Amino acid sequence: MSLTLHTIKPKAGSKKSRKRIGRGLGSTGSYSGRGVKGQRARSGGRSGLQLKGLRKIMLSIPKERGFKSQKPKPETVSLAVLNKVFKEGSKITPKHLLDKELIPTMAHGVKILGKGPISIKVVIEGCQMSQPARALIEKAGGTIIEEPATKTKTAKSQAKK
Repeated sequence: MSLTLHTIKPKAGSKKSRKRIGRGLGSTGSYSGRGVKGQRARSGGRSGLQLKGLRKIMLSIPKERGFKSQKPKPETVSLAVLNKVFKEGSKITPKHLLDKELIPTMAHGVKILGKGPISIKVVIEGCQMSQPARALIEKAGGTIIEEPATKTKTAKSQAKK
C-alpha cells in the first residue's frame, strides 16, 4: 500500500473521542457529567462565567507580592575570583573590576566577599568588604585602603558653630 494523504491514519487507540456533555438522556448519567445545579450546570455556564463591576476591575489588576527593598545592594565579588583574575601586587578598585567585567555596574558600590582562598598580595581601594574577606586579605599580606570619610551630620553641625 502506498503512503499518500488519504491512506495516513493515526495508530489504533491513540485518538480518544471527547466526552460530549449535556447531549441527551443517555450521555452519562442523570446529570450528564455536569454535576448538580449551579451556573456551570446550565447552558453557557462553562465558557460564559463572567466577573462583573468593581470586582472584575479589582481582580484584573496584578497584585505585588512580598517585599522589595528600596535600598540598593552593592555588586559582589568573591576572593576566589580576584585570586584568578588579578596578579600579585595589583591594585583593585571598582573601576578595575568594571574594566575586567567582573561587575555589571559600580553605581551602588562593590562588596568583596570572603568566598574562596586568596594567595596573592593585593591592594584594595574603594570597596566594602565582609569581615572574613578582610581577614583573609590581611593574612595573605594584602592591604586595604579605606575610602575617605565623608562629612557626617556631626561634622557639618560642628562646622556651622
